[in-house]
Amino acid sequence: MGVGAPYGQPSRFESEVMRRDIDWLFPDERASVNFTPLQDLHGIVTPNGLHFARHHAGVPDINPDEHRLLIHGLVQRPLLFTMDELMRFPSVSRIHFIECSGNGTLEWTQAVMPTVQFTHGMIGCSEWTGVRLSTLLDEVGVDRQARWILAESADAAGLARSIPMAKALDDAMVVYAQNGERIRPEQGYPLRLLCPGFEGNANVKWLRRLEVGTRPWMTREETSRYTDLMPDGSARQFTFVNEAKSVITFPSGGQQLRERGSYEIRGLAWSGRGKVKRVDVSVDGGNNWETAKLQQPVLSKCLTSFRMTWTWQGEPLLLQSRVIDESGYVQPTIRQLRKVRGTRSTYHNNAIQTWKLDVEGKVSNVQI
Repeated sequence: MGVGAPYGQPSRFESEVMRRDIDWLFPDERASVNFTPLQDLHGIVTPNGLHFARHHAGVPDINPDEHRLLIHGLVQRPLLFTMDELMRFPSVSRIHFIECSGNGTLEWTQAVMPTVQFTHGMIGCSEWTGVRLSTLLDEVGVDRQARWILAESADAAGLARSIPMAKALDDAMVVYAQNGERIRPEQGYPLRLLCPGFEGNANVKWLRRLEVGTRPWMTREETSRYTDLMPDGSARQFTFVNEAKSVITFPSGGQQLRERGSYEIRGLAWSGRGKVKRVDVSVDGGNNWETAKLQQPVLSKCLTSFRMTWTWQGEPLLLQSRVIDESGYVQPTIRQLRKVRGTRSTYHNNAIQTWKLDVEGKVSNVQI
């Protein structure tokens, strides 16, 4: 028996559990996304090496000793922080999901992707550690007229997003650690913004600048990108919150039930507005629903595991889950979503997912 490696690795028998990308989705690997293998995970915490990663211009290689965070604009004392200085502030640790607003973008008009990794894998959930943004804003002294903050990345794209001051003062954080270790380069090392419940790109990685102002900056990422095109040709803007969503991860697309008998339907649910209140499961395409059991802990703006014991007798089935969050919001069907949003939208697809189980036990992605 060999000794443990300096940094532990999964068993060689788990080599197929990995993030995957789609070759044809982006023209250049520097602007790409790697999908979390939801079908292979257990619990609510995503391992750092499997957490989805979205890149707009590659992953910068940043020396933390040279990195700085500037906070300026409508403040009394503009300050430039080193990483050492940031880590001297009182720290907090919280478990939250981050979901790309494009999660499910390929499923707006028809069922396209074969597995839950590709239909829902632009999401991950971690314990994040850092400093509350409100603490840093207190340090610089924010002007009473301030209503927005511009968060800017140190990546080659210079990605920048306008964040409402109300969010900054509520639960936003500037984080430097994930699941007990310093955040990985693809997650924004050495520093990123965390806006719990907000669409992924608002959680700016490689954070280098926060500018305080009175109105949004109308950057590329909130005008030509990350707006929701409506049926009448108008575009919804600043649709930050990821609405309630759920998905069955077992049985799910690409999986195979090898024999009849008792199984446990398992899945994940989440809401950018708070806690999951209830998850219902249907095996007949939404005609009848049964309430699933929620696995503790049930946390705000965090993945929640659900499960339900079920016996498969060899019949064809249509498996669905539907979440209701603490605000009373009910996850819509794809038809309900299209009725309001049309089919030209790209972002914020939170429709109910349907998996078809055939008589041979094969599971595939369908829309009904």
